[in-house]
Amino acid sequence: MSTGLIIALIVIVAAVLAVAAVLTLRGRGPQHGRGLKRRFGPEYGRTVARHNGDEKAAERELTERVERHGSLREQPLDPAERQRYEARWTAAQERFVDSPREAVVEADQLLAELAEARGFPGGGQYDEQFAALSVHHADHVHGYRRVHSVVGAHANAGRDGDGRVDTEDMRAAMVEARSLFDELVGPPRSREESRTSTDESQLRAGQPHDSRSDGRGHLPGAFNKRHAKGS
Repeated sequence: MSTGLIIALIVIVAAVLAVAAVLTLRGRGPQHGRGLKRRFGPEYGRTVARHNGDEKAAERELTERVERHGSLREQPLDPAERQRYEARWTAAQERFVDSPREAVVEADQLLAELAEARGFPGGGQYDEQFAALSVHHADHVHGYRRVHSVVGAHANAGRDGDGRVDTEDMRAAMVEARSLFDELVGPPRSREESRTSTDESQLRAGQPHDSRSDGRGHLPGAFNKRHAKGS
């Protein structure tokens, strides 16, 4: 085989490989987007909204989250740790009746501590911690965002001379945040499925449920009291 023919074959093979690479990259765009939608669920739409509808910008952000935190391995809690966290959350729920603001602050702090204990970024790095949580708990992480936002709104209201934030917003944030708490504290999913709806009814109607129903002895008895009208 002549040298010229060999060179020609090399050029042809290189060209074919280059075309194949381009087609592969083009084909990955929509699939990559669909993969992110499946992985992040509602968080995908919220990220797009934060980028004013720019899906490419949102996908870049979500891809960066996966690259930074996708390899994170969650650390288990020992039974004693789990019981302590559960007791603190129950206390925060009971405190909500008379002191909604303090209860929400406690929930925010508790989620941050619990996430750090499970191996997520800590040290007050809320944004980084949230990003990591969204990669591994996308379906439940929004509750943490809501609680943290309510706490921030309280702080801003205090600086503005108005310390009131709607109690219903605080209640809804606590209810939604509970699903992430359950994910992090590590109960079986079969018991978790009914938790949000149960807490919703407790916080809304102020009625306790039988502690045997959740398998952990949680009986937020303070929910049978009259809710505070403000913070």
